Amino acid sequence: MLIRNIADVSHEPMDVPGADGVKMSIMAGRADQAPNFAMRHIVIDAGGHSPRHSHDYEHEVYVVDGGGTVLLEGGERAIRRGDVVFVPPDEEHQFRAGQDGLSFLCLVPVTRDCGECTPGS
Repeated sequence: MLIRNIADVSHEPMDVPGADGVKMSIMAGRADQAPNFAMRHIVIDAGGHSPRHSHDYEHEVYVVDGGGTVLLEGGERAIRRGDVVFVPPDEEHQFRAGQDGLSFLCLVPVTRDCGECTPGS
């Protein structure tokens, strides 16, 4: 069993092309012996953004705090605390933080819970 508080986990800056002001922590994943899924906490500073990208796996996002926009299905849509976003495989997407920043949980295959993985992917 694992119980971990989101406030107790340190976030590492994500230095990947196309990202600005993005930090990530692994809330549960491979290191915790999760067999299928990883839960990442992504924090994007006010005005920052994840890279614009796509990949061959789905992921689910829950907005914990703040707000901004998500590029999905060729258009930008507003997102805010409490929203859930489903990103299908191979869909180009990008998360942009508003003036209060953006914090979200992102579920991905456990093989993607690494520091080299694209934040917000």
